[in-house]
Amino acid sequence: MIKTLIVVDDNVLDLAHFGANVITFNAYLKDYPLKNEPKTRIINLCDTEYYLSKGYYCSLLAEARNHIAFPTVKTINELRFSNEETDTTILIFKELKDFKINNDFEEYFIYFGKINEPKLKKIAEKLFLRHPAPLLKITVLKDNNITRFTLKRVSFSTLSIKNKEIFLTCLKEFINTVWRIGGAKKQHRWEMAILVNPLEKNPPSNKEAISKLIKAAAKLGINADVLTIEQLQNISHYDALFIRETTSIDHHTYRLAVNAENTGLVVLDDPTSILRCCNKVYLHDAFSYQNISCLKTKVIADKSSETISNLEKTFTYPMVLKMPEGSFSDGVFKVDNKKDLIVRLIEIFKTSALVLVQEYLFTDYDWRIGVLNGRAIFACKYKMANNHWQIYNHNAKRFFSGGFETLPTFEVPKIVLETALKSCKIIGNGLYGVDIKQVSNQAYVLEVNDNPNLDNKVEDAYLGDELYMQIMAEFCRRLELRGR
Repeated sequence: MIKTLIVVDDNVLDLAHFGANVITFNAYLKDYPLKNEPKTRIINLCDTEYYLSKGYYCSLLAEARNHIAFPTVKTINELRFSNEETDTTILIFKELKDFKINNDFEEYFIYFGKINEPKLKKIAEKLFLRHPAPLLKITVLKDNNITRFTLKRVSFSTLSIKNKEIFLTCLKEFINTVWRIGGAKKQHRWEMAILVNPLEKNPPSNKEAISKLIKAAAKLGINADVLTIEQLQNISHYDALFIRETTSIDHHTYRLAVNAENTGLVVLDDPTSILRCCNKVYLHDAFSYQNISCLKTKVIADKSSETISNLEKTFTYPMVLKMPEGSFSDGVFKVDNKKDLIVRLIEIFKTSALVLVQEYLFTDYDWRIGVLNGRAIFACKYKMANNHWQIYNHNAKRFFSGGFETLPTFEVPKIVLETALKSCKIIGNGLYGVDIKQVSNQAYVLEVNDNPNLDNKVEDAYLGDELYMQIMAEFCRRLELRGR
């Protein structure tokens, strides 16, 4: 039997009659997942208005804990990005052709796909399938004699008393339904877009590697175009997208991946992998839930004296603080004392609702295991930057990164290889780079990168051109499965 939890920001009074199934975000953060819990679905009613809010993390953590999240992080981001790009998303449906309004505009709420205006019933259902979220607001307006509408997210806490009553009725009905949300994707010809950013300081692939990817693709019947985001006007012209620009959730790389996947393309990095890998809170929670060996870590939501005291009881100095998102060792700080700890927490909490605190463990190098569709394809030892505790030193004028050693995967210690493959199963079946610290016969996963480096004479130092052939062969396999 599925258990349903309704998660709210703070106030549970409006939903008191739902009983123990209503909890605050802080309770969900601290008390879950439970041991031997049944299959659980989360209805996230927290405010998701801004990036890295409690509502955002509620759905992110739900996915990390194998809970069914509603809405998903993908849906939250799709709605947020569409609003940013054009103020509000403007859509036109045939059903609006004869719809009349008495004023310049009229507003209606969509509660779990239901709407009080019968003439907008089909539109509400389409919008709910496209953006499955508890509460949406559409504004119908006249524009040059054409009826249009804008779509926005709405927070439950902003509703009037009357609308809250309607919402709660629909919520009760929704809880008793089976969730089946999704749709089919189109199939296209074999054309690939490789996204790059020539201005990027540390791109995931250098020019030589990009050239080798193009040649490997051609040998397998895939025409690959190298494009910047400005040049990529219509993703639907392609069958596959390979992102070779550093990814981030609050970024055009993620928006493009979502658009490409929704259009029916084979995508690496796929948006789900970007969501899961780009946020260290998700990774930590998922690793803990799935018993993946990782460094001792705590996720904190405030910088109170009590929290500081608990950290000092749990960890010794130095400690490592991590922003939920970051790449190439950016957003990671080592603090050596209480003063440094407080200063860094104040800084990080300005942009994020959560901070990760992790034990410090120095090693001469980190393992990077490249994994594609559950199979290891390359292995490197990334050595620490000169006189630095990380493999990248962002403050260095010279020697920005340390050295490396590329090995065949069969020479990787068994515990390292097994840990890398096990951690990738949590993320998906894409292309990943797993960072691991090894001490004696123990391996600790640091993170899984959705957009691993593929550089000529580094990651390909052992396999050479075969590395690029294996990657393009995986694209080819997926395209074959979809059909021409």
